[in-house]
Amino acid sequence: MAFSEDFAKILADVSGYIWGPYMLTLILGVGLLLTIRIRGISLLKIPYAFKRLIQGRSDQGEGSIAPFSALMLSLSATIGTGNIVGVATAIGIGGPGALFWMWCSALLGMATKYGEAVCAVKYREKSETGEYVGGPMYYIKNGLGKKWMPLAVAFAGFGAFAGFGIGNMVQANSVADSLEVAFNVPKALTALVLAVAVFAVLLGGVRRIAEVAKRLVPFMAFAYLAAGLIVIFANISEIPAAFILVVKSAFQPVAAEGGFAGAAVALAIQKGISRGVFSNEAGLGSAPIAHAAAATNNPVRQGTIAMLGTFIDTIIVCSVTGLAILVSGVWTSGLQGAALSQAAFNDVLPYGDKVVSLSLVVFAFTTILGWSYYGERCIEFLAGKKAILGFRLLWVAAIPVGVLISLDLVWLIADIMNGLMAIPNLIALILLSGVIARLTREYYKHSTE
Repeated sequence: MAFSEDFAKILADVSGYIWGPYMLTLILGVGLLLTIRIRGISLLKIPYAFKRLIQGRSDQGEGSIAPFSALMLSLSATIGTGNIVGVATAIGIGGPGALFWMWCSALLGMATKYGEAVCAVKYREKSETGEYVGGPMYYIKNGLGKKWMPLAVAFAGFGAFAGFGIGNMVQANSVADSLEVAFNVPKALTALVLAVAVFAVLLGGVRRIAEVAKRLVPFMAFAYLAAGLIVIFANISEIPAAFILVVKSAFQPVAAEGGFAGAAVALAIQKGISRGVFSNEAGLGSAPIAHAAAATNNPVRQGTIAMLGTFIDTIIVCSVTGLAILVSGVWTSGLQGAALSQAAFNDVLPYGDKVVSLSLVVFAFTTILGWSYYGERCIEFLAGKKAILGFRLLWVAAIPVGVLISLDLVWLIADIMNGLMAIPNLIALILLSGVIARLTREYYKHSTE
């Protein structure tokens, strides 16, 4: 027990250092830099982005999957426990102000996600199997040159390992915990069924993963949002006070209340930004791996679609979860994680905990699939096609491990891997920001939309 506690403390210290002022400044700074260099396109062109998304349901150029499917594949990996467990954890520890800092990171993160996808399509390659592959390791290699290859290798290595935390064990652990609380399903059974289902889909490769994501993500997202909005509007009189509380708590310490232990402003900022990044993944470099496979004839078009991932994930889905928790008043209950979100939904809906649990299952399942694709591309970059089967077997084997170990330990590992993964990608985006700005100017100079 002592060893476990000591190890957890070491991980907590490492996570706190990685996600300290330097990392938070770097993430927000890159988002601000790109927002300025593309002249606010990520904020001004949101309606145009939705138009491109609708038009992008069919192939428009060379690529492995349709632009719409690429966004759904990206969203399948981002809309997951971060939207339910991550938001609840951020508010439960950092207070209501954490939601404000999640919004800030998302608005700047839209430019980051845009730049990532632009570079991913610009510098992508064809793999041995004829599929289009890309992502930070490829735009570092092809955009920055051979002298930067160690940075590309570092990203691919961190990316492969990060997936086992953020995209696998965290998801499996949250699903098992939620199903046990809501339906009394044994964790061992959840681990077995989840592992078999994931393996069955992985055998079909990127096209099958994208097909599953295209069908499951929109349906479950709309169902979850509908339930969340019912909770919010049932407490409509509390909405103005909730927004005031969010903004006020973002800049002032929150005193202990009920089961809430209280939180300093620094904690609200740290939890808000780190959980926001965990949820929308802007800056991590994961989403561009999916967008590189899109059938598109212009990097800017796919970048414009890609930035919607952050908007949908955080500004819409995370906000619904956060506001439901605040207006229902359960944020002071002392509950954490999925239990806090379930309590908020239960406050209004007869089977609110079941709705949250089922949403979590679908979201987490698609996240495991999406991140398996990211990990495969990282492993393929490092060791070639021959390593993919071994990676898939390890990926499936990690699911029961994630179910059985401590949730706190899983979150710490995920936070550390996320931070290490983001560093090479953020450095590359800074160095390639001129290319992103130039491609953006050229596209919109000739665009009439």
